[in-house]
Amino acid sequence: MEKKTQGGGWLSATLAFVLILCLNAHAQNFTDIKPSPQQVEWQDLEFGVIIHFGTNTYLDREWGDGTASPQVFNPAEFSAEQWMRAIQAAGAKYVVLVAKHHDGFCLWPTDQTNYSVNSSPWRNGKGDVVREVSDAARKFHLKFGVYLSPWDRHEPKYSNSAEYDNFYIAQLDELAGNYGQLVEFWLDGAGSAGHIYNFPRFIENLRMTQPNTLVFADAALFEYGDIRWAGNEDGVIFYENWNVLDRHGYSRWRPVEADTPLHKNHWFWHPNDESSLKSVDELISTYEATVGHGGQLMLGLAPDRRGLLPDADVKRLQEFGAAIRHRYSENLMARERIPNTATDAAFDGDADTFWSAPAGSHSAVLQAEFRHPVTFDHTLVMEWLNDGQHVEHFRIEAWDGKLWKTLVEGNPIGHKRIDSFPPVTASRIRLSILSSSAEAHIREFQIFDIGSGKSRSSADP
Repeated sequence: MEKKTQGGGWLSATLAFVLILCLNAHAQNFTDIKPSPQQVEWQDLEFGVIIHFGTNTYLDREWGDGTASPQVFNPAEFSAEQWMRAIQAAGAKYVVLVAKHHDGFCLWPTDQTNYSVNSSPWRNGKGDVVREVSDAARKFHLKFGVYLSPWDRHEPKYSNSAEYDNFYIAQLDELAGNYGQLVEFWLDGAGSAGHIYNFPRFIENLRMTQPNTLVFADAALFEYGDIRWAGNEDGVIFYENWNVLDRHGYSRWRPVEADTPLHKNHWFWHPNDESSLKSVDELISTYEATVGHGGQLMLGLAPDRRGLLPDADVKRLQEFGAAIRHRYSENLMARERIPNTATDAAFDGDADTFWSAPAGSHSAVLQAEFRHPVTFDHTLVMEWLNDGQHVEHFRIEAWDGKLWKTLVEGNPIGHKRIDSFPPVTASRIRLSILSSSAEAHIREFQIFDIGSGKSRSSADP
C-alpha cells in the first residue's frame, strides 16, 4: 500500500487550489462569460409585462401601508383572459404578476396570513388571482412569472428578521410550487424599514423548486440575480449595453430588463387617469430604447376596479403591437439583396440562423449588394450570443456610388441593436466588425425604410 506523506498531501492540495484559481481567473475574462440556456431563451422573448393589482387599485394609491381592509378587493368582472388578449395583441411574450406588493395583501390564498383574497368578498373568499392569471397566460402561449415583495407593511413578523424570513420563504414556496414553471422571479429592493433580508436563502429555496427561473434584481444582488435593472423606470437603456456585469472583479452574464408603466409615473390604476396614457409614438420610442438597445422591455399594466384592463389601455396596447409589427414588417435586405450563400444566414430574416466571421478572426466585413439602389433609414443587427458577446467595435456603411458613407458606428451590438439615421439610397451596404474578442456571429442584419409614412400604424390616432 502506497504511503502518502503529510507534506505531499498538503502540496497536492495546494497545487489543486492554485489550478482552480487559475481556471476561475481565466473564466473571468469578460468575453469568456457566456449566458445560460435559460438566459438565451429569455432574451429572445424581448418584451414582457408586469401587472399591478390589489387593494391599492380600490384606494387610489401607489404604495399601501398594510392597513387596507381586504373587503375593498372585489373585482366583480375579473377576467384574466381579457388581460391576456390585450397583452398578446401588444406583442408581449411573458407576464409577471405582482402577487404581493409592499402592503402585504396577497393575491393567492396563502396559508401564511389571512391578509389575502381569502378574506375578500371576491369569489366568496374562494378566489385565486395567481391561479387564474397563470392559467390564462399559458392558454394564450405566454410565459408566466411572479413578483413577491420582500417589504411587507402588514405582517407583524416583519419586525423580527429571522421570523419574517421564514414567513417569506413559506410564501415563496407556495408560489414556486403550485403555479407551474416560472419564467422570472422579480425581487424589488424598495423599502426595508431597517430589515436585513436573507437574499441568499431566498434564492437557494427558489432554486430547489424552480431551477430554471431567472431572478430579476438590481446589480447589488450580484451573485444570485440573473437579470439586472436598467437603473430607471423610464424604459430607457441610455448607456452602451454589455451583457456582462463586473462587481469587485467577478463577472456574470446579467442582461438588462427596463421597466416602465403604460401610464406615466404610476403602476396601479387610478380613476380619471386617461390623460396619463402613453401615446403610440412614446411607446415606440420606449421599444427602440430598450429592445433596440439590446435589452428587455417590461411594460407595466394596471387592471381597474372591475378586474379588467381599461378600454383605453386595451386599445393602446393593440395599437402599439400593430405599430411595431408594421414598422418592422418589411426587411428590405431580404427582398432586395442579391443572394450569396456565404452570407445569406445573416440576411434571411430567420433569427435561428447566423453568419460567422472566419474562425479566430478579430475583424471582418459582412456585405450585401442590391439589385438596384435601395432607400432606407433604419438598421437592425442581432449578435448570436450563445458563445458570448464578442463584437467590441463596429461600423455600418452604405455605398452611394462613389464612396462608403458611415451610417452608424458603435461598440456593442448585443442581442438586438436598432439605429436610425436620415434616409440614404445605396447599392451596397456593409457591416464592418472593426474589433471583436473572437470571431463575430451575426444572427440578423436588416434594413428598413420607415420614414414619416411608415412610422405610425394605421390604428394610431
